[in-house]
Amino acid sequence: MTHYTSFMPILRYIDVFYAYINKLCVIKTQINFKMRNIRIVIILLSIFLINSCALKPITSEYTFIKTDIENVELNDLGNGNILIYNGANILHKMDNTARLNIWLDQKPLGQIRPSEYVIINLKKGKHQFKVLHIDVVNMRSEHEIEVDDKTKIIKIKPTITSNKLELTNEFPKNFDKFKYAEKR
Repeated sequence: MTHYTSFMPILRYIDVFYAYINKLCVIKTQINFKMRNIRIVIILLSIFLINSCALKPITSEYTFIKTDIENVELNDLGNGNILIYNGANILHKMDNTARLNIWLDQKPLGQIRPSEYVIINLKKGKHQFKVLHIDVVNMRSEHEIEVDDKTKIIKIKPTITSNKLELTNEFPKNFDKFKYAEKR
């Protein structure tokens, strides 16, 4: 009987060690499960964010005036021929939120991507622009502009909270890097 009692402390230590190892295994399993869940959430969130910034283009109902970039002169504009360009800055270009869908007088003008422009012919008078870009949410804005013989260039750009439309009548910096927007 005394022979077995000498093993009791050792058996007790083995029992405690086994319980400790078992607990570690349970904790490791829980951590692995949580890490797997975190990875799944990160992947799903990444996919959501990438797709949330994808603005589908709208088809234009306007006739674009085709031109080569070398031939665009400030003197050729005006009298109804108006250049409209996307003046998005580098922050919107980096995260792919710079694409603008534009409606002009309740008709779709189309999508203008960063560093793109279109030339259209507009009649004199007031015109209503509706602009949409997608950041985390849809950023919509409406602008009214008066077109006359001296109206030549309109800059539209996304901002953090909305969109901005300016009548500039001057080419943007690095206009030689801009390209003509194709109908999509």
